[in-house]
Amino acid sequence: WDVFRCRKCQGFLFEPVSLPCGHTFCKKCLERDRGGAAAGQLLRVNVILSNLLAKWFPCQVKASQLRHEGNLLYKEKKLQAALQKYNEAVSLAPNDHLLYSNRSQINSTLKACEDALHDAETACRLQPYWLKGHLRKGQALANLGKTEEALREFLFCLALDTGNKTAKSEAQKVSSLNHLELHYCFQWPFIKEDKNFSLPPISLITAKILFNYTVIFLLLLIDTADTKGNSTGQHIPFEFVDPSDLDCSLCMRLFYEPVTTPCGHTFCLKCLERCLDHNPKCPLCKEGLSECLAMRKYCKTVLMEELIARYLPEELTERRKIYEEEIAELSNLNKNVPIFVCTMAYPTVPCPLHIFEPCYRLMIRRCMETGTKQFGMCISDPVKGFADYGCILEIRNVEFFADGRSVVDSIGKRRFKVIQHSQRDGYNTADIEYIEDQKVQGQEYAALLVLHDSVYDQAYMWFNSLKQALKSRILSHFGPMPAKDPDPQANPNGPAWCWWVLAVLPLENRAQLPFLAMKSLKDRLNGIRRVLTFMSRTRSR
Repeated sequence: WDVFRCRKCQGFLFEPVSLPCGHTFCKKCLERDRGGAAAGQLLRVNVILSNLLAKWFPCQVKASQLRHEGNLLYKEKKLQAALQKYNEAVSLAPNDHLLYSNRSQINSTLKACEDALHDAETACRLQPYWLKGHLRKGQALANLGKTEEALREFLFCLALDTGNKTAKSEAQKVSSLNHLELHYCFQWPFIKEDKNFSLPPISLITAKILFNYTVIFLLLLIDTADTKGNSTGQHIPFEFVDPSDLDCSLCMRLFYEPVTTPCGHTFCLKCLERCLDHNPKCPLCKEGLSECLAMRKYCKTVLMEELIARYLPEELTERRKIYEEEIAELSNLNKNVPIFVCTMAYPTVPCPLHIFEPCYRLMIRRCMETGTKQFGMCISDPVKGFADYGCILEIRNVEFFADGRSVVDSIGKRRFKVIQHSQRDGYNTADIEYIEDQKVQGQEYAALLVLHDSVYDQAYMWFNSLKQALKSRILSHFGPMPAKDPDPQANPNGPAWCWWVLAVLPLENRAQLPFLAMKSLKDRLNGIRRVLTFMSRTRSR
């Protein structure tokens, strides 16, 4: 069960808690790190993992429970009762090094030194590079009067962790019995041959022992790395692995990118995000998850991903295929293009949006996840739901808020015509075709240039005639008026300044929509000229 090992205590995961970073540890280990049970009240057991461990390793789970009961009895000085708990636990899980280590400590307290040494040696055999096992062995040897052997164990502990205070203290205590000086040893773990450097003979021997153990430890680490790579992980019989045990309770499919909430429930990342769009609470227990929305960073539960990859590889491949097909479909910018039904948008013109409706939260997130960062903008239509013409917007930036809302900074890219209206997951979509201006040549082009320059000058004069307060508001929202284009046909959508003028003119959406559909730049310029002439006449009155 190495995959189910807690990386803090090196023992079997008991009451597994998955942290926001995605890693999983024993609840008791985390509580100790946080300063006791009071600080650990917010720690919730991972429900899925806890159920899987109980199903796959019932004896180990029971043994872990007995171990913690024994720990409590030991703290209460009920040593015989604690020993009984450990004896029961060892009979259920004979390969758990923690059980032997803790039982060794109890036997030492009860002065059963031989039993304490036997348990410590068993713990070291099960976990050869575990510091606490060698510490227990050294203490048992010291109690038996075997000071030299005890010293070797304590020095080995220091090779594993040179800063371990307990091992250092025990080593100094044992060395004082043999009149050894370890002061220099701790300062110089690696002894260099130096004519100007000298140590008392015993200290030099002791330091060399520590050096040798350090070298041995490094070699053992290399050996451990090699053997870990060959681990087959066959401790769980495959007939015990039921794919339904690893199904998301929201989509009823195999977990894909599983994330665990602070309340201990696990969901697919995309499933959880969609639920939080509607309600910032856990879909199962309804506990508030506002902190998840505030962070906007979900780390996948590492152990869950490892389990699925190891024991359900075929199911994972199929699940990944479904996900990739969905992403490919969402990335298509001609079919089922997401449509935001709100306001008029124009090519090259900024369009800031405040997103608060759940359906549009989902839509914007999908645009970001697929990498397209684009969606269509249309005005509403009382019959069809949205207009037959619109503009593709590209997301430049998204700012999220703790309550799930967001502000999207987008800019117009291309015009389109709707071929088919449809819906997906609560928001509108459409099959579209893109619109481009029809180019002209010869005398028509020459006439177009004259018209283009004339209307530009007229628009520039109109804007400068506005009151300063109004001009300031327009400039802060839309930016300055774009410069005149040397070639008005260079862009398939026509000159940028035309769209800027249409955006700032006080026209209703229905009056602006025909300009978006026009494929003739000449017609668009004439239309703008008529509006500007009307606006100038109205102002003069």
